[in-house]
Amino acid sequence: MVKVSIIGATGYTGQELVRMLAQHPDVEIVGLGTPSYARKKYSEVYPHFRKIVDLECSEPDDPALLEKADVLFLALPHGLSGALVEKINRLGKKVVDLGADFRLKSRASYAEWYKKEAPAEHLLAQAVYGLPEIKREEIKKAHIIANPGCYPTTIILALYPLLKEKLLDPCCIIADSKSGVSGAGRGLNTASLYSEVNEDLKVYGLPKHRHLPEIEQELSAIAGKEIRINFTPHLVPLTRGMMSTIYCLPETQDAGRIMEVYREYYGKEPFIRLYPQGEFPHTKWVHGTNYCDLGFSLDERTGRLIIISVIDNLTKGASGQAIQNMNLLCGLEETMGLPRLPLFP
Repeated sequence: MVKVSIIGATGYTGQELVRMLAQHPDVEIVGLGTPSYARKKYSEVYPHFRKIVDLECSEPDDPALLEKADVLFLALPHGLSGALVEKINRLGKKVVDLGADFRLKSRASYAEWYKKEAPAEHLLAQAVYGLPEIKREEIKKAHIIANPGCYPTTIILALYPLLKEKLLDPCCIIADSKSGVSGAGRGLNTASLYSEVNEDLKVYGLPKHRHLPEIEQELSAIAGKEIRINFTPHLVPLTRGMMSTIYCLPETQDAGRIMEVYREYYGKEPFIRLYPQGEFPHTKWVHGTNYCDLGFSLDERTGRLIIISVIDNLTKGASGQAIQNMNLLCGLEETMGLPRLPLFP
């Protein structure tokens, strides 16, 4: 059994980790760290876990959280993971950081976008960007995983095969993305109150959302040249779910060739589902799962390729992907413990 601790266990991504790990056949949850609910049973914080997870929560700095675990999950606000990962690394443990602290390879870029000091250089050098469909073999050998952001997951997975095969103009990519409210976290925030969000649709983080450098870093690595994109995130009145609509200029007008490339790269991927040209996924169809669903349309009138990429922002966009990474780190079956049947309706 793999013993795990979750630090930041009572946020939405932490709760999602507990929900899935409690059902994982090869995992034992040995510690739950939270600054808000220490010494409370987890089932008191989230009553739907009654008689399922009744473990008492600890302070995040409780040494037992690190000592008892083989793998640590960090579900913390940015700026808090670096010191913890230093301790975890010294103990020879493995860590999956669901925050932003290890996603950017440039310390200067991190400081510019997050207004915090980046983790130490030697830790950043060890961190692997945890997108399994692209970096599976690197993940297997790693000790520090930088779990990708939700928006970057939708955009990078949508573009990876076509950029890799040089079938896109890298200078003309526009990503229009929409997220459910759970992406804002569980903390009290006027902007995410029901009466503020319901019956509303708004843009936020424009023009410099913090996921932008992460997206451009990874797309540039795939393309082998610097890529800049237009990225506009929106908040929509959904609890969970995320859709990115991506506009780009393909180097071919052959829709069959585009589908062939997607199938070559993703045909055997357990958590990517491809739709025939002209059929497009809904957020409802991935609700509560670890899938990324992809569909596309080749617009002959404009010559543009339009790609639709859909995930559940809390699973494939966060906690599900983190468990997928843990499975790879620990030599387990990659799909183990991860939900594949959507909740419907």
